[in-house]
Amino acid sequence: MNDLFDLKGKVALITGGTHGIGMAIGKVLGNAGAKICVNDLSQDKLDSCKKEYAKFGINVFTVVFDVTNEEDVDKGISAIEKEVGAIDILVNNAGIIKRIPILDMAVADYKQVIDVDLVAPLIVAKRVAPKMIEKRSGKIINMCSMMSVYGRNSVSAYASAKGGLKLLTANMCCEWAKYNLQINGIGPGYIATSQTAPIREGGHPFNDLVMMRTPAGRWGEPEDVGNAALFLASQASNFVNGHVLYVDGGILANFGYVKGENDIPE
Repeated sequence: MNDLFDLKGKVALITGGTHGIGMAIGKVLGNAGAKICVNDLSQDKLDSCKKEYAKFGINVFTVVFDVTNEEDVDKGISAIEKEVGAIDILVNNAGIIKRIPILDMAVADYKQVIDVDLVAPLIVAKRVAPKMIEKRSGKIINMCSMMSVYGRNSVSAYASAKGGLKLLTANMCCEWAKYNLQINGIGPGYIATSQTAPIREGGHPFNDLVMMRTPAGRWGEPEDVGNAALFLASQASNFVNGHVLYVDGGILANFGYVKGENDIPE
């Protein structure tokens, strides 16, 4: 059983893996034996994350490149291939969100979110897929979202990108599965990270909404997403393809909350 999840000798690139969910994925894959590579636009963030990974005994290879720029991606991945090896596992994690109502959102802002959250995964995957195809082995994990299947107020660009990424994942599967590549997505629910701390604390109404809507009755932990990534990066998922694994505590299964409905004594 342990051999199924053994990633020794595998090279994994987690884009934007300097913090939060991306770092949690990097730690889990690293603890499973993978050689972890992380990119970011900021050298300072990369230096900081390198120290954080080291606390867990993971020697991470870091490289600066812009996931939205094809030439930059080529240079960055070429450096990884030269210094670490060809990429076996790609986690397209880098992303941004702009919470702006549609009527107030500049088209430039909309396009920026689409570029980072949808176009960039295509650019990076196109760069690594040929070597995976040549080896007849590879795992690509696209970080989708619950917004891949439904909308919310003020996140039109993000939801558009993540909905597109779900279908891009399916189309990558349709074209590359025959070469023994597994391309899947992860759709995190509401996860307890430093970014969500302000809306989880101090009686924030959004925290109440999450707790009411999530059947598991809690926020997810970054490691919950990391463990899902380990499954999709490992041999255990060799016949799982074109799928989005929602790590959401059941929130997508829950139609909603009716006052008193969940208050029936057991």
